[in-house]
Amino acid sequence: MNILFLHKNFPAQFKHILNELAKASGNKIFFITQNDTVQISGVNKIVYKIHERTDYPPHISPYAQAVLHAQAAANLAIQLKQSGFKPDVIYGHSWGQAMFMKDVFPDVPLICYFEWFYNAEGGDIGFDGKILNEIGRTKIRCKNANLLMDLTFCDVGITPTNWQKSQFPKEFHSKIKVIHDGIDTDICKPNENATFLGLTTKDEVITYATRGMEPYRGFPQFMQAVERLMKKRPNLHVIIAGEDRVFYGAQPQQGTYKEFVLDKLNFDMQRLYFTGTLPFDEYLKLLQISSVHVYLTYPFVLSWSILEAMACGCCVAASNTPPVLEVIKDNYNGLLFDFYNINQMVEKLEYVLDNREEVKTLKGNACKTILENYALKDLLPRHIDLVYKSIS
Repeated sequence: MNILFLHKNFPAQFKHILNELAKASGNKIFFITQNDTVQISGVNKIVYKIHERTDYPPHISPYAQAVLHAQAAANLAIQLKQSGFKPDVIYGHSWGQAMFMKDVFPDVPLICYFEWFYNAEGGDIGFDGKILNEIGRTKIRCKNANLLMDLTFCDVGITPTNWQKSQFPKEFHSKIKVIHDGIDTDICKPNENATFLGLTTKDEVITYATRGMEPYRGFPQFMQAVERLMKKRPNLHVIIAGEDRVFYGAQPQQGTYKEFVLDKLNFDMQRLYFTGTLPFDEYLKLLQISSVHVYLTYPFVLSWSILEAMACGCCVAASNTPPVLEVIKDNYNGLLFDFYNINQMVEKLEYVLDNREEVKTLKGNACKTILENYALKDLLPRHIDLVYKSIS
């Protein structure tokens, strides 16, 4: 079978699918991407480069950027076609790369991976209390232009959670299947003997893992809670993994959010650790020694980190926002608090730290939730089956 993948990053959400498909004899796989740093055996990577422009008007910019990716991907697809390669199926992410694939290969099934559809209300927009005016709403509407093209022309769509699917227009729901990427529970699992930065499961450790230290992931609120807890608990250590930058939402007016909280709040820096981005094996050790793992999010895309933490047997304390509520039931497989209620967050974290034995049931149920609903070994076959069935 000939398969063409599309994503500006590599391998992104397709890592496990690629590894599995590459094992099968007779499969020929091409991957059009911007990323030239990573390789996967059996996958032929074709790299494009574009000149990212910043001079477009705000309404046009998201679509214009998507078109640049679409054009670059289409040009490489045309070259593949001219070389004699015709895919049996195309599987692309909705960053724009898939937008013109039906023009290059009109009769080839197209699967699109969808993460987020922007709405002016009911999701991440306005969660911070800032209500958009009419012009702001029109900008949000325009951000969906390339998504609507992909939704229209794809044969089937994939999204990881029911919450994410609910954000898309209902007229497209029949096209979209909910299949999570999956958590590798053979690797993400408890380890009572783990150590990280000299700390073990016997120590009092709060962990927080994020792609970027930003309001979308509740970083400012978390740090306020940490300040209070560290003053009250002299043996508490707090470890924060992630980059000191913003991936989602507005940039701060100056500096970074990390710089802002370190300037405004007071911490014992001997017990507060910023690790940066960790290699995956070290990241797992971080989760495995955690006394309580904190996860906050706007009503937005659910991070892999909360599921990986649950799989590692963490007691997770999380914001009671819609993406989290799909996974965590309060006092069953984790603890929930209001995103903006610092007192409530502190109360929940202190409860865990003071009742390490009692919360073992929550930790066990967290592992069970992932094993029963999000295990890669169960979900990967569904992804692979979707690819094969799309050509039948």
